[in-house]
Amino acid sequence: MYRILAGVKRSVASTARVHLRTSAVCLAQCKKVKELKSAIREERRRTKDAARLYAVLGIPRGAQDKWPQCNLTKAVITQDQLHSDDAHEALGFPEGAVHIPPTLNQGISGHSRKMLFEVFPVLSVERGYGAHEVAEANMFATLVNLRNANAKGIAYENRRRCIDLFSAPETPNDTGRPEVQAAILTLKIRNLWEHLLKFRMDVDNRRALRRMVHQRAKVLKYLKQKDLDRHEAVLPRLGLEPGSLEGEILV
Repeated sequence: MYRILAGVKRSVASTARVHLRTSAVCLAQCKKVKELKSAIREERRRTKDAARLYAVLGIPRGAQDKWPQCNLTKAVITQDQLHSDDAHEALGFPEGAVHIPPTLNQGISGHSRKMLFEVFPVLSVERGYGAHEVAEANMFATLVNLRNANAKGIAYENRRRCIDLFSAPETPNDTGRPEVQAAILTLKIRNLWEHLLKFRMDVDNRRALRRMVHQRAKVLKYLKQKDLDRHEAVLPRLGLEPGSLEGEILV
């Protein structure tokens, strides 16, 4: 008899619990808890993305991007600029004109450019080669046109421009200068960030991005300890804010 009564009590209690769990009030409370947890997860994700964006691009979320106005952006060249600039410089000779493209590959600039397209053709014409030498000069100009280079050729030209722009006047081509290293790393970080926006599952390059961001922070922190004025002067030239290099860097 007691066993029967105990079984009835358990069945009544379980029925009450099921009734309470499936009531409209309980379902509304569960729904509210789920929405609250989802909002917390979304806020954490936004905070993490903002910290990642701040560390990589050097600007807080929602702030104006300084990259388009910084010196580094104006110095480097992109694929769009290569294909939009068709202005060729023409050097006139009695046997014809040599058309030099605005940007050359293989680091040809300055003195080497003058020797290849202004001095050597003149010497060849004086020795009697004539129009044949002018035609060869035009073929060579087409060959070294940066528009015909691959991605590695464009990256090499951009690194050369970074070195020229951020080296000290008294020590040109100073690749060990912290400003030069930070500029090259910033350019690589920007290019890799654009790649990862298109290919989000590229885990290897995401790891490389994290490594380069921390390397740039180390270089700029070293420059800050060595010379604070140089550190404050180079950040606007790179399009970075000081807060992006302080504290824990999350990428």
